[in-house]
Amino acid sequence: MEGNAVEAAQLAGAVAVTDFSVWALFLKADIIVKAVMIFLFVASVWCWAIIIEKTLRLRKLNTAAAEFEDSFWSGGSLDALYDRIGAQPRDPMSAVFAAAMREWRRSNEAGSGRDNGSSLMERIHRVMDVTVNREIERVERQMTILASTGSTAPFVGLFGTVWGIMNSFQAISITKNTSLAIVAPGIAEALFATALGLVAAIPAVIAYNKISKDMDRYAARLDDFANEFSAIVSRQMEGRE
Repeated sequence: MEGNAVEAAQLAGAVAVTDFSVWALFLKADIIVKAVMIFLFVASVWCWAIIIEKTLRLRKLNTAAAEFEDSFWSGGSLDALYDRIGAQPRDPMSAVFAAAMREWRRSNEAGSGRDNGSSLMERIHRVMDVTVNREIERVERQMTILASTGSTAPFVGLFGTVWGIMNSFQAISITKNTSLAIVAPGIAEALFATALGLVAAIPAVIAYNKISKDMDRYAARLDDFANEFSAIVSRQMEGRE
């Protein structure tokens, strides 16, 4: 009994002196597990950079859209508004307005007749749709990285976990020793890889869902403006006729 107690105490002491800090686990890990850890760390940092950039950009775009809508609905001349922002629109909503006004002016400069006037609305609709799609595509860039990280990072971490546990069993086979001091470091490295996978995936999934919903809301705002502007142009065309 005393011998077993002494052996247990020795094993506990061996485990206690083992450094289980994050940096120590990384340094002691197998090259494959290290590669998994580095990949997950880089993916996590990249995702956080995208999350911060998209959040700030959407906030800025909504602020700019609100300012433009104030100017648009202020009762001033749309021609004067176009002359002020048409050359360099600052945000997607301004770009949609500038594209529609550009097509409207081209039609007027061409001296459109009744046939051209009947197709003007179709051209303006097409121009605004293309502009909205192009601007939304720019805003949505790199969102696939969040989606890919959220869906694959746990499996990459699981791969590192499986590899680390395989190394632990290999160490048991080589040393013929099943003590905790032999198994614990490898298992700790394996679980650390799993933790990194979850740290990368969870924020990516949450942010992707949140930012996607905000982008859909912003895209609907652009579509609503395009429809409202089309109605204004249609009324002006009817007045011209």
